[in-house]
Amino acid sequence: MERPIKTLDDVTIRFAGDSGDGMQLTGTQFTNTAAVLGNDLSTLPDYPAEIRAPAGTTYGVSGFQVRFGSRDILTPGDSCDVLVAMNPAALVTNVKILREGGTIIVNEDSFTDKNFKLANITSNPLDDDSLNRFQVYRIPISKMTASAIADMNLSPKFVEKSKNFFALGLMYWMYNRPLDVSVKFIEEKFGEKDAKVAEANLRVLKAGYNYGDTVEIFTTRYEVKPAKLPPGKYRNIMGNVATALGLVAAAKKAGLELFLGSYPITPASDILHELSKLKNFDVKTFQAEDEIAAICSAIGASYAGALGVTTTSGPGMALKTEAIGLAIILELPLVIVNVQRGGPSTGLPTKTEQADLLQAVVGRNGEAPLCVLAASSPADCFDAAYEAARLAIKYMTPVICLTDGYLGNGAEPWKVPNVNDLAEIPVTFAKDPETFQPYARDEKTLARPWAIPGTPGLTHRIGGLEKQHITGNICYEPDNHDFMIKLRAEKIERIVDDIPLQTIEGAPEGDLLVVSWGGTYGTIKVAVSEAREKGLSVSHAHVRYLNPFPKNLGEILYKFKAVLIPEINNGQLIKLIRAKYLVPAIGFNVIKGLPLRSEEVEEKIYEILGANHV
Repeated sequence: MERPIKTLDDVTIRFAGDSGDGMQLTGTQFTNTAAVLGNDLSTLPDYPAEIRAPAGTTYGVSGFQVRFGSRDILTPGDSCDVLVAMNPAALVTNVKILREGGTIIVNEDSFTDKNFKLANITSNPLDDDSLNRFQVYRIPISKMTASAIADMNLSPKFVEKSKNFFALGLMYWMYNRPLDVSVKFIEEKFGEKDAKVAEANLRVLKAGYNYGDTVEIFTTRYEVKPAKLPPGKYRNIMGNVATALGLVAAAKKAGLELFLGSYPITPASDILHELSKLKNFDVKTFQAEDEIAAICSAIGASYAGALGVTTTSGPGMALKTEAIGLAIILELPLVIVNVQRGGPSTGLPTKTEQADLLQAVVGRNGEAPLCVLAASSPADCFDAAYEAARLAIKYMTPVICLTDGYLGNGAEPWKVPNVNDLAEIPVTFAKDPETFQPYARDEKTLARPWAIPGTPGLTHRIGGLEKQHITGNICYEPDNHDFMIKLRAEKIERIVDDIPLQTIEGAPEGDLLVVSWGGTYGTIKVAVSEAREKGLSVSHAHVRYLNPFPKNLGEILYKFKAVLIPEINNGQLIKLIRAKYLVPAIGFNVIKGLPLRSEEVEEKIYEILGANHV
């Protein structure tokens, strides 16, 4: 039966089910197909911290939200248009983010008394009135999956694990998507190793698609046309992968080997995984026994003339603190990537947060300043990592590059850059023993020489004890310590001359300036744009460089009557802004382990400006 096809500008779908239901794989496959079709998109993987929570419980629900469109997509969506729920727990934990009138597709086979008990619900939500405001489709996904592969003599466990491909095929039909990308994925992943598994998954995928095409409960299909992106070569990329590629690109541009010393930690481990695949680009990866060993190995690599990198998340940063101070006093280039997560302590390992900013800027013993910058989107992780490496090498200093769980695990289209367009990263190693002094300074940058161990005549003392100016010898003299503390601080401050001026979206002065940093960029851009379209005097400044700040940031702040700083923490950038510029900024802090919602930021804008939300 032919159905009419309705064209939409954008759609947000959330796949949700048990941790063993393959929701991350399902969402990733749908995302990859959207990317191949030219849609702009943004994703939000949302999974539990437990390796395997009890099946059927709310603790074990895993979700993947993807928003795709024919226009510029900056967030994964405040709410979803479609919820695909594989069991009662997935339904009850995710229905609150479904928009009014949205669509629910449920696997009705899983709605049993046993699963109601596991999900802590007393009645079947499909039979009571709780879902009346939504359009609900009850589909026997488990039974249809079993029927599609009934003649293959596969175990019930395998059949149950395959049902995610039925849901994927159905969504491909509903949104007029081809099966090609997922067919190729299944054939490449399973074809050579297990043809039977490949055939089963392909059957189930096509069964889901054909079910939508033949069943009469669906009266409409939908279409989302390609987005009008700037010309170029694009690929879908996750933030952690972009970070890895940015580091490799920087090392190659500088003509250096890349060394990663890392200890696995959620959500940063994928950077280690990705770099371990790139040995042919002069990349060495070392999985250390702990966080301290990881950073110390990276410092050793930098001392030996490589680009040393260490990757971690908040708890790992705490353990690396003393060694970061060592890199600061040694004045060696080092890139430290912190993929922030919810804290404190173990906190929310799989959820996002922005609460490590103060730790990055001032969280060390003694006066230990370094450069801090932050990525703003999954694709921007490439540029942020590249820039961190450039500054680290030029100024002979550790640089902290902040991303977060949302950026690291999220994905979006990335325009692959031309290598020739990347900023140059010149490297000069000391070679002349007649002129070499370990702590002599470049007049402009105050960077000390980079001397490769084993170079004749360049022997010098290293370690964490205070250095004497010029010679680098151990020195406890009060005046020298005072001088060196201030000299290292001055070197970091001089980076301000090597970073872009702060830009602003909107009018250069007015009633309200909204300041963002890190992964809140897209959310705040959307909120400010919506408010401006309604005639409000509001502008947006996104700050990439957090230490030092861009030299014109203060001038911009002073031109607005009020400054709003939304953050996924309890107010950290606002402390730095207030301290440096004495601006009575207003904070807006929501710390739920999720990205900020543009609607709630927009409401705060109306509240400050005394306007009504039209």
